[in-house]
Amino acid sequence: MASVPSLASSVDQRIAAALASALPEAGAADPLLRRSDRADFQANGILALAKKAKANPRELATTVVAGLDKGGVIEEIEVSGPGFLNITVADRAIVETLAARAADDRLGVPVSETAGTTVIDYAQPNVAKEMHVGHLRSAVIGAAMVEILEFTGETVVRRHHIGDWGTQFGMLIQYLLEHPHELDHKAADESVEESGEEAMSNLNRLYKASRAKFDSDEEFKTRARARVVDLQAGDEQTLALWQRFVDESKIYFYSVFDKLDMDIQDPDIVGESGYNDMLVETCRLLEESGVAVRSEGALCVFFDDIKGPDGNPTPLIVQKSDGGFGYAATDLSAIRDRVGNLKANSLVYVVDARQSLHFKMVFETARRAGWLNEDTHAYQLAFGTVLGADGKPFKTREGETVRLVDLLDEAVDRATAVVRDKADKAGLTEQEIVENGRYVGIGAVKYADLSTSASRDYKFDLDQMVSLNGDTSVYLQYAYARIRSIQRRLAGVAPKAHPELPLAPAERAMGLHLDGFGELIADAAKEYAPHKLAAYLYQLASHLTAFYDQCPVMKADTPEQQENRLFLIDLTARTLSKGMSLLGIRTPEKL
Repeated sequence: MASVPSLASSVDQRIAAALASALPEAGAADPLLRRSDRADFQANGILALAKKAKANPRELATTVVAGLDKGGVIEEIEVSGPGFLNITVADRAIVETLAARAADDRLGVPVSETAGTTVIDYAQPNVAKEMHVGHLRSAVIGAAMVEILEFTGETVVRRHHIGDWGTQFGMLIQYLLEHPHELDHKAADESVEESGEEAMSNLNRLYKASRAKFDSDEEFKTRARARVVDLQAGDEQTLALWQRFVDESKIYFYSVFDKLDMDIQDPDIVGESGYNDMLVETCRLLEESGVAVRSEGALCVFFDDIKGPDGNPTPLIVQKSDGGFGYAATDLSAIRDRVGNLKANSLVYVVDARQSLHFKMVFETARRAGWLNEDTHAYQLAFGTVLGADGKPFKTREGETVRLVDLLDEAVDRATAVVRDKADKAGLTEQEIVENGRYVGIGAVKYADLSTSASRDYKFDLDQMVSLNGDTSVYLQYAYARIRSIQRRLAGVAPKAHPELPLAPAERAMGLHLDGFGELIADAAKEYAPHKLAAYLYQLASHLTAFYDQCPVMKADTPEQQENRLFLIDLTARTLSKGMSLLGIRTPEKL
């Protein structure tokens, strides 16, 4: 089905046409339409246009109103102040537009006419290391942006740039070669699948033992560093053990992502090692083009506006003086691959804000080299820190970083208790209590993150996250479940739009908000701002609460009014469900 124009766009086009007629010499003019507390919409563009044309703004506004084609969309329009236009749309237009949206599986949301290909780099854990609370935001924000962009028609390539290369692997591999019995840690029955926790327990044990040996034995340290050279050179035995570490880590990664209700596919994991064969050529291209120069033996890129505390330039080091490659070489090779091979128009990096300087230099280097240009851009979707209730970085009582699995398990436990408290009233089975507890708990964690602008820090407060009141996912999930409960109780009544009926204020407010869903999705996608979608959904649930207070569905005055109100809440439920799914949050049918 074709996309459904919003009421805002219909009003905007009508006022723009009247403006062009009233002031033809101005050409195409933007009415600057926005939602308003004084009416449904307000147009503010006439003031600037009149000033440019040296005309009286109020007289121009009056002329525009006189020549306006209301077309059954605009009920009333008045000139306010020095030339503002206050516009009220017709009840019939609201219902008819919503009915057209309801007939479409996409809820009338258009596919972008300028859709291209975006690579999103997110959820980047490290091999042989536990995931902690610091890994949460990249995974949650990145997954939401994947869903939002795909819904707009964008082709999205997922990339999980895991830390699977470097000096620590020389240490781990050398230790295993010298302690081969450590390989026999698995159960005798190889058919028993290893759990994520077991995999990470094994890796942790090996990492601690090898680190202790590395720190205390200089000869072992020398052998471990030599093993890194073997790894980079592709030594068969070394690579086989390295692959074992990667495979064990993936078992663990997948178990954590499963807890997060997040789908991570093996082909999407292209870690640092995936670009190893490109590093030499990347350096050659940068040096031959003059983008990078040798400085004290290292291959560096310099920037006029980036200096250290001593006032000297701070370079991006692409290759170290000993011939080793740093993160910059890998990141630049990844850009070459994503632009050249994956044909991406946009590269989005969901990475901690503390790495902003690094990515600023990497992106500028790629631009100088011609790998990024006007048609292909890179953007760091930088995120802030997860804080504890005390406003400090989230730590355990012992001062250690919180394990992500522990945090998620506690969220599910808290949420399950909340769901169980309401279970009798909702008629939930034990299986539904457990299942919904997971959906509510994981949804609470995701929503707390996504309802905050990514660039800001946010406090991790589980008590608030699983609250039924306030801006929480539980509030939204209960709003959805309440609609489904009403529909079950009125199973014999079908939702049906009745454009001929007048709308109560709460019906109008909810209807106009529903109409803005498509434009909101477009904004969230364009600005890489999932928090805007979260805010929209919370406002929708708040409109629904006001609707219930003023517009009873079960005890409507007439059968037509009941059908119309069922139609409005059904579209609200579908919008809530779609919006929440784009954020990676499930909406249980009963709560």
